[in-house]
Amino acid sequence: MSPAKKRARTYDSAKIRTAVLAQFALVRAAVAGLTDEQLGAPTRLGDWTVRELAAHCTMAVGAVARGLEMPEPQKHELPLLDWPFGTVTESAAIADGTRELAASAPPADLFARTTARIEEALAAAPDTRLVPTRFGAMTLADFLVTRTVELVVHTDDLNDALPGLDVPCDRQALAACTRLLADALAVKAPGASTEVRIPPFAVVQCVEGPRHTRGTPPNVVETDPLTWIRLATGRAEWRAALDDAKVSASGERADLSKLLPLMG
Repeated sequence: MSPAKKRARTYDSAKIRTAVLAQFALVRAAVAGLTDEQLGAPTRLGDWTVRELAAHCTMAVGAVARGLEMPEPQKHELPLLDWPFGTVTESAAIADGTRELAASAPPADLFARTTARIEEALAAAPDTRLVPTRFGAMTLADFLVTRTVELVVHTDDLNDALPGLDVPCDRQALAACTRLLADALAVKAPGASTEVRIPPFAVVQCVEGPRHTRGTPPNVVETDPLTWIRLATGRAEWRAALDDAKVSASGERADLSKLLPLMG
């Protein structure tokens, strides 16, 4: 796991809580209207079908409630900016758990149960409460920011699997997901020679080299939020995104191909 030397930005906890619940509700509503045939459709996530993908969304959000129901850890172990780099270490266990959950109940039941648990759990839990996770104890506020990544990324996976479904992304959830993954890039490649712009949500400087101080930066990368999220999570490839004009990159230090993806 890459140590998070960069200080994490501040997130508005009330907005993050609302965003997590809002995005989960959007996914729930979309999944509720799917047929058995659609639930059995393949996804870009290996052998997962849409049914497994839906179950994983409930597992990702349900992890908050499960963590809050457990004894509070004694020590804060995982800074927010370390989280993206740790996810790959538990990928096999997460996949196994997802398959078991998908087989245990219909998607509608999983979403209903998770919604009730998360709303009840969040009602009385302070932001500073430590929550056990697969990767170490985090504050509830930080853990909820990671849930925006899970939900936005998998909303995009769902839309990719079922063209025309077009599940929207809550603006606050999309913003938090974009910012966390942009900051993770700055942790992975510290420096100030390259400016990465993801309007309207994030601008970060990264990559070792001459520090830019004023005027137009010599190395600039710019893309939209969903393209950035796909690049950061391995859903899109750097060269293909350049060729499709989804990314613009200028300058000798503007090639991020060796730094991506950030999450497996």
